[in-house]
Amino acid sequence: MVSLDSCYLIDLLAGEAAAVRAAEEMDRAGATKCITAPAAAEVLVGAYRLGGSYLDRATALVERLPLLAFDRAAYHEAAKLGARLLEDGIPIGQGDLFVAAISHRHGEAVLTRDRAFSRIPGISVLRY
Repeated sequence: MVSLDSCYLIDLLAGEAAAVRAAEEMDRAGATKCITAPAAAEVLVGAYRLGGSYLDRATALVERLPLLAFDRAAYHEAAKLGARLLEDGIPIGQGDLFVAAISHRHGEAVLTRDRAFSRIPGISVLRY
C-alpha cells in the first residue's frame, strides 16, 4: 500500500498533471492506496471552505480510501519521531509528523511532494 499525503490528494483533485500521472501509474501497477486521518482532515478543511462540487469530490475521494489507524503504536511512533526531530533541531508540522508516524507504523511509504517528509528519519517517501 501507499499512504497518500494531503498535498498529493489536493493536487489530484485539482487535476495537476504530475499527480494524475502518479495515480495512473499506481493504477497500472495495482498499488493499493490508503490515507491517514490527519491527511484526510487537511484535504477536507479546504474542501469545506470551497464547498459545492469540490467538497463532494474531495469527500468521495478520502472516504473510499482505506484508513490507517492512529492507534497506540502510532502515537508512540509520533512521540518518538517528534522528540528526535526536536532534539535534532528539525522543525516539522504536527500534521506531517502524524502522517509520517502513522504511515511508518503500518509499514507504508508516503506519496508526497512535500519536502518536509525527507527530513524525517526512517520514513519511506515516494515523490511524484
